[in-house]
Order: sequence, then structure tokens, then C-alpha cells
Amino acid sequence: MSGVRSIGIVRKVDELGRIVIPVELRRNLDIAERDPLEIYVNGEAIILQKHRPYCVFCGGVEEVGEFKGKNVCQQCIREAKEVRS
Repeated sequence: MSGVRSIGIVRKVDELGRIVIPVELRRNLDIAERDPLEIYVNGEAIILQKHRPYCVFCGGVEEVGEFKGKNVCQQCIREAKEVRS
């Protein structure tokens, strides 16, 4: 996998299937307690990535907020307002 490097840290999986992400990594990647993480599989690799909410209409990730339980970006909100006018 391109861009992947070992950092020399090994963690064991506990009896509930959990691992601890070292504090240094969490700080470097701006991952706080209770932050949602997405889990991907690439071949035999497990990839964890900080979740970024995306707009249900355009798939964008910039300026996304929640409206009636759905994630919607500001651009789509502006466009929807123009259609209603």
C-alpha cells in the first residue's frame, strides 16, 4: 500500500476485540475520545480513518451540518433555497 509505513508499535487485541490507539497517534491525527472512526478493509489490511460527515445530496464534506437528522452541506442548502424562491 502506497504511503503506509510501520511506526514500530504493536498492540494486542483484547477479549472484546478492542485495541488501544497510542496517544501519540491520536494527537497527531486529531482523534479525541468518542470521535467516530470509519473502518475499511484493503486486502488483509484494516484501515481506521476519522469519520467526516458527508452531504446526502452531493457527497461533499465541506461545511456539513445536520438538518432534520440528515447531513447537508451549506452549498446544497443555498441551492435548495434558490429553487424555493
